[in-house]
Amino acid sequence: MAPETSTVTALDPQTLRDWMNRHEDLIVLDVRSAAEFETLHIRGSYNVPLPLLSEHTDELAERLGARVVLVCQSGVRAEQARQRLGTAGIGSARVLAGGVPGFAAAGGDVVRGAQHWDLERQVRMAAGTLVVGGLLAGKFISPKLRLLAGAIGTGLTFSAATNTCAMGKALARMPWNKTAAEPTAESAIRQLPAASA
Repeated sequence: MAPETSTVTALDPQTLRDWMNRHEDLIVLDVRSAAEFETLHIRGSYNVPLPLLSEHTDELAERLGARVVLVCQSGVRAEQARQRLGTAGIGSARVLAGGVPGFAAAGGDVVRGAQHWDLERQVRMAAGTLVVGGLLAGKFISPKLRLLAGAIGTGLTFSAATNTCAMGKALARMPWNKTAAEPTAESAIRQLPAASA
C-alpha cells in the first residue's frame, strides 16, 4: 500500500479492519440515509447523512480528529463528504473503497437490520422504469411520450457530469425511505467523541 499522504483518499476494507483494531482515535462516518444505515452499517460507525454533513460541515469538523474514514454504499457520497470536510480543514479523511457492502464482503464487523433497498438501487430502478415506460408509451400511445426516455437520459448524463443526483434526493424523501428517523444536527454532532488535542 502507498504511504499515507493527503493525496491518497481511498482506503481498502482490510486496512480499515486493521485500523479499527489499532487506533482508538478512528472515527468512521457513514454518510448514507438513516434507512440505509439501519439496513447495514459498520459496527461502531456514526450516521451523519450527506445533506446534514453538507449543512453543518464546520460544526462536525470541530469534533473530528486526524483519522476519519467516510463510508457510503459505493463511495460517491463519501467522496462528496470528503471534499466538504476538506474545505473545513479535515484534509486527511479517507473514503472506504467498496463502501459498506465491500467492507461486509471482506469479513468486516457489520450490523444488519431491517432490509431496505439502498438509494442507488432505487435510482436505477426508477430511471430504468421511466425509460422503458416512455418507450412503450411512445410506441402504443403517442410518439411524443418517447421524450420521457430522452429526459431521463439527459438527467442521468447531467447527474454523472455534476456528481449530483436529483432523482436520489427526491427518492430519499419518499415515505419508504423514512422508516428510520434521520439524525438531527444536534444529535449527529453530540454522538461524536470530542476531538483529542
